Amino acid sequence: MAATKMQGRGPPKGNIELFSPTYFAACALGGILSCGPTHTAVTPLDLVKCRRQVDPNTYTSNFSAWRSIFAKEGLRGVFFGWAPTAVGYSCQGAGKYGFYEVFKYYYGEKLFPNANKTVVYLGASASAEFLADIALCPFEAVKVRMQTTLPPYANSLREGWTKVTAKEGLGGLYKGLYPLWGRQIPYTMVKFATFEKTVDQIYKTLGKPKESYNALQQTGVSFLGGYIAGVGCAVISHPADVMVSKLNADRQPGESGGKAMSRIYGNIGFRGLWNGLPVRIAMIGTLTAFQWLIYDSFKVSLGLPTTGGH
Repeated sequence: MAATKMQGRGPPKGNIELFSPTYFAACALGGILSCGPTHTAVTPLDLVKCRRQVDPNTYTSNFSAWRSIFAKEGLRGVFFGWAPTAVGYSCQGAGKYGFYEVFKYYYGEKLFPNANKTVVYLGASASAEFLADIALCPFEAVKVRMQTTLPPYANSLREGWTKVTAKEGLGGLYKGLYPLWGRQIPYTMVKFATFEKTVDQIYKTLGKPKESYNALQQTGVSFLGGYIAGVGCAVISHPADVMVSKLNADRQPGESGGKAMSRIYGNIGFRGLWNGLPVRIAMIGTLTAFQWLIYDSFKVSLGLPTTGGH
């Protein structure tokens, strides 16, 4: 009887069968909704972060940067680069969340049923991000070039895409893929594994199973777990994030990735790899928290369970 009551307090059950193709498609759609709008919303932070990473002397502070940009270009200037951000991170979100659920199920339930859960989370998230970044990379390349060059390399996604491919071919859109993997794969491994473990720990600390809490309470736990995971994500992936910005803005035609990174590192040093970290912690912590909130709220709206805490 008690079990029935506990079950009744959780989110309503839907008609989507867990781990079916429809379930994984729903998770991919949830990823689009959680990543596309949230990354687009923090475009002003990302714009200033990228410009300060490439040239720390461009602005004296984030607020002075926004004042300067708004005075010259208005709100459009503050959100410059929103289109490649929206499209790119929507594609990435679909792959990141959709494939994570696929790999978590197949690794944890089919291939390695006795494996440590944390190892499963790490493997599933790394596999998912590897694929998701292939979709993200072209849009990230255009975005970074638009945001880090003054005057801008291009004023729209279409213009930027056309200019890159006309001069460098499709390969120009993927010249930052390896450092993007270097940034995003560790980031996503921390994001998902830390989130899963944090949510588990929150429910253990609360002293009751997840099913005893209602949908609003469960998504609140998702928000808190997401913020904690986001701080770790920002720190571990920041040096690679700086290098991606530098490579897309400053890599010479025909220059190999390794040679370009060596040259850039020689110019900025170890300290330069940490330019813009405080703003990235604020951005990624908030971003990750809202992504998990949106993702799990979407799942709940379909009658699916929230992530973690099992």
